[in-house]
Amino acid sequence: MTPKYSPITVLVVDDSAFMRKSISLMLESDPEISVLATARDGRDAIVKIKDLKPDLVTLDIEMPILDGLSALKIIMKECPVPVLMVSSVTTEGADATLKALDLGAIDFISKDLSSVSANIINVRDELVAKVKAIARNTSLSERLSSGKRSSTQSHGLSLDKGLSIPDIQQDFEAVLVGISTGGPQALLQFLPQLPANFPLGIAIVQHMPPRFTKSMAERLDGLCQLTVKEASTGDELLPGTVLIAQGGRQMTFESGRESLTAVISDEPASSIYRPSADIMMISAASAVNKPFVGLIMTGMGKDGLHGLRLIKKKGGCVIAQDAQSCIIYGMPKAAVEDGIADYVLPLDQISAALLTVAGARNEIRV
Repeated sequence: MTPKYSPITVLVVDDSAFMRKSISLMLESDPEISVLATARDGRDAIVKIKDLKPDLVTLDIEMPILDGLSALKIIMKECPVPVLMVSSVTTEGADATLKALDLGAIDFISKDLSSVSANIINVRDELVAKVKAIARNTSLSERLSSGKRSSTQSHGLSLDKGLSIPDIQQDFEAVLVGISTGGPQALLQFLPQLPANFPLGIAIVQHMPPRFTKSMAERLDGLCQLTVKEASTGDELLPGTVLIAQGGRQMTFESGRESLTAVISDEPASSIYRPSADIMMISAASAVNKPFVGLIMTGMGKDGLHGLRLIKKKGGCVIAQDAQSCIIYGMPKAAVEDGIADYVLPLDQISAALLTVAGARNEIRV
């Protein structure tokens, strides 16, 4: 059967022959993906990218001669192409991966996930799905080719973007965010734009492995005016505070004396996503009889859809990131197609929208 699309061409870069072979086999298990070549270090990768012009590159971080981060800087400057990092699951690997995402990498896979395991079929399916979704994102390709990348350092908001959201006289409890592939870059763009006295707490489920969420929370805390931390059981969801769910575990909320209180656990263990946006949103919306702001952003799948439905049912407001600014328009698309999204906005308007919806428009810093 003829593939619906032209094959996606990939360059696999890793200093380990085993990893090069493993990733290549997983990718080529799908007839719509073709591994053009492999490279064993960053220098070799740059030469082959310029020569072969692949649709996507998988790039190891730790390599001899020219490491992944150094190679990535050159790739983004001289021959921009979507890059999927291959990372170890150590704390150091998580830190390096976040630096790579800041430099322009789109997403990452874990080296542990590329080894032989009982979960290898799920791992292969996730890798293939990411490669296909990223490579076929035409707006992403256009942004890379034009050299336009979102700044993660700006603290100012532009108000001349045509934002049209009426002042909502609603006493919201908190902002609940679901986000996945492309999430770290998106969070790095919009969270630093919110002021320290933002009137609502923010809870975030970002699909990431253990260790990665702690590194991401620490990085965001250093860039944001808000207080950002990886959530622990007993943490309160207070105004001006951002709680990020721990990778590999579930974050739920229960009602406290004055605010919602986080509970971190391994239950429900049956969930596909750990952490799950649905589980977090449903628990919060069920804990108190107040409306929430639900924000669904870039990512694959439909996690968060059921939680957003409950938020909407209880009088809340739902904001979805638009297709053009998403790395993968899966999670927001599910909400939009379901008819529950009140506003569909580009990434650079989300901070202003949250301030408006939260009744804090006067706090926007231009």
